[in-house]
Amino acid sequence: MKLTLTAALFTATALFTGIAHADSLADIKERGTIRVAIDLGAPPYGQLDASAKPAGSDVEAATELAKDLGVTLQIVPVTGPNRVPFLLTDKADIVMASFSITEERKKVIDYSEPYGVVPTVIGAPKSVKAPDFAALAGKAVAVTRGTTSDQALSKGADGVDGLRIVRYEDDATTNTAVATGQQDLIAAAASVISQVNVANPARDLEIKFVMSAAPYAIGIRKDEPELKAWLDEWVKGKIASDELNTIYSRHFGIDLPAEFRPAN
Repeated sequence: MKLTLTAALFTATALFTGIAHADSLADIKERGTIRVAIDLGAPPYGQLDASAKPAGSDVEAATELAKDLGVTLQIVPVTGPNRVPFLLTDKADIVMASFSITEERKKVIDYSEPYGVVPTVIGAPKSVKAPDFAALAGKAVAVTRGTTSDQALSKGADGVDGLRIVRYEDDATTNTAVATGQQDLIAAAASVISQVNVANPARDLEIKFVMSAAPYAIGIRKDEPELKAWLDEWVKGKIASDELNTIYSRHFGIDLPAEFRPAN
């Protein structure tokens, strides 16, 4: 019998309640190293560059965080499913891996202030004009069935005349359909647009508009007030200085939403 995600997370929590983390911030400083869990298989958040070195927006943000804390960065490679278990089993001090804030996860871990968003967007070749949902009238849009992009498209385009949503069963098929020209428009995570352009540069896709944006933050274990307070202040400072937006826009080609930008 398969456990639900919530059950699995609570089980992991129960198994490792014996691990003490009274003052992780002090432990990190004494050790001289911060272990940051990053998904290196999720570009542009995390990936390996041509020299097989870690790169991406989360890698850059984590590098800045370690520098400001005065310690060495140790990247702990993770995947989406094991981000929480690695945190709870003390294989990492914090998680910076496009870690969306969800109510389910908040039952077993804490988050810092959000430092970015996972955007779902409409992408199309530069020659296609589609500045908003209304402009999708009479057009076909490719999307992967059941994803957050599918949900955002269905909600935002409700009532748009003549819109045809072409649903594929997995991301690879959706991306291939657009890369090969079977479809011109795609509803997907912002990172997908650059992936399609890599597969076929002649498609010359760009982001037309953002459909939705889910905040993500640094994941930490519960009951670590000193570490959480430091991380919260670090995020606020980097938002105020626009440094996090600079990193984000370099990798996504769009700015963070207005609430993440310093007031003029």
